Amino acid sequence: MQRVGFVLKVKQELLEEYKGTHKNVWPEMQQALRNAGWTNYSLFAREDGTLFGYLETEDFGQALAKMDGLEVNTRWQESMKPYFESLEGRRPDESFLILEEVFHLD
Repeated sequence: MQRVGFVLKVKQELLEEYKGTHKNVWPEMQQALRNAGWTNYSLFAREDGTLFGYLETEDFGQALAKMDGLEVNTRWQESMKPYFESLEGRRPDESFLILEEVFHLD
C-alpha cells in the first residue's frame, strides 16, 4: 500500500467556505474516489490556508489516472479551482505538491 501526503494552498479568505464544501462532498464524487482506489483519504487545514492531504492507494499514478477524465471529477475540480492559490492554469488535483515519506510507525 502506498501512502501519499501532499500540500496545496487555499486562499485564506476562502478557507471557511472551502471547509464548508467538504461537509457535503457529492456522493458520486466520493464513490468515484473509492472506485479509483483512494482509501483513508483525509484533508487537514491550517488557519493560513495550508492544506495537507493524505491517502493510501495501491498505485498513486494509477489512482490519479482513473479519476482523470471522469465527468464528476471534472465538475468537482472546476468547482474547487477558485479556492486555491498558485494553480497556474492547472486543476487542483494536478497541483499536489507530493511530500516524501520520512517515517511510518507500523
